[in-house]
Amino acid sequence: MVIILMGVTGSGKTTIGRLLSQQLGWKYYDADDFHSAANVEKMHNGIPLNDEDRRPWLESLRDLIRKSLELDENIVLACSALKESYRDLLVLDERVRLVYLKGDYELIRKRVNERQGHYMNPKLLDSQFETLEEPTDALCVDVSPPPAEIVNTIRQQLDL
Repeated sequence: MVIILMGVTGSGKTTIGRLLSQQLGWKYYDADDFHSAANVEKMHNGIPLNDEDRRPWLESLRDLIRKSLELDENIVLACSALKESYRDLLVLDERVRLVYLKGDYELIRKRVNERQGHYMNPKLLDSQFETLEEPTDALCVDVSPPPAEIVNTIRQQLDL
């Protein structure tokens, strides 16, 4: 199984992904690590990525998912996957499960403004919410509870 934790920046994808993968004994990947240096620089400078910027990044993530499925390897992938067209590239079959980490704008804004050492410019939060196409085919999990509670919810809902 591949679990894709999706949502806007600051929704907790990395925190939840690390904790979930640790509890399950699965490999964890952060989609941020797959961005090109040019993409990271744009985001650091507060410039939103466009679909052309994201295409090679999404293709590398699709390759990771395909390889994991071929190897029968369970993984957790933290990835914004903001648009349906992006998710269509990543959800290769029924073994790929989307978990949408959903939070309201004020909560996410507060988290983004408080975090340290992340390249994502807080100014990009508005563009993330503007780009977001909420999924209709994902497990939707509220991100306001503590991380351990969120992970328990995901595990219960996905029967893990």
